[in-house]
Amino acid sequence: MELNSVLLTTGGSVCFFRLVNTGVGKLPVPDTARRNVWKWRNIATSFVHSFITAIWAVLCFFLHPQMAEDLIETHSVFSHALVSFSIGYFIYDFFDMVLNQKLSQSWELLFHHIVVITCFGLSVLSCRYVGFAVVALLVEINSVFLHLRQMLRMANIATGTLYRVNSMINLGTYVVFRINTLAWMTRWLVLNRDKVPLLAYTLGSVGMAIMTAMNIVLFYRLFRSDFLKSSTRETKRDKEM
Repeated sequence: MELNSVLLTTGGSVCFFRLVNTGVGKLPVPDTARRNVWKWRNIATSFVHSFITAIWAVLCFFLHPQMAEDLIETHSVFSHALVSFSIGYFIYDFFDMVLNQKLSQSWELLFHHIVVITCFGLSVLSCRYVGFAVVALLVEINSVFLHLRQMLRMANIATGTLYRVNSMINLGTYVVFRINTLAWMTRWLVLNRDKVPLLAYTLGSVGMAIMTAMNIVLFYRLFRSDFLKSSTRETKRDKEM
């Protein structure tokens, strides 16, 4: 019954995001994004996933607070469905990239998706570590602003108040919900080493190490792009005046 539930929710999620992508394709596309319509549709679909998942993950802990006290065994049907739903998205996005992008352009994200699908898959099938997986999905709060940033840049709105405000919120939520969350998860894994089987501990440790490295690199790129370069431009403008 558990397997049927996972397959139904995951399969439904794959179909849902395929429909979202198709729906996005029927909406007007900014002229500056027409050079890469596939990327625009892909990011817009990812934005929808992040928006839904961010709210869903927060509700999981709000409606079932005891899950925060036991991330291994305690979970609700609501939180189990969230992890299955996200697996469906990552499966959909994996194949969307494989079919539409060169491997050299997407190998990092493809590897990320394989790690997430594997870890989440083991969680929902075993009905263990679901709470831990939901904590991991809190990073989607930041992804909402990260994907919005990409869409604004593709729409050639990389300046102005909207972009600047989103950039600040993006970096703030990046630190809180990506870097800090990953640090907390790593600490939890170390402190609960005796409760976690060797295979799960190894898989989790490797996954955390990879995600941490990727997130630190991305944070530097975001900070350099949105703040260091803009500061340099403003300095040059002041000198010209």
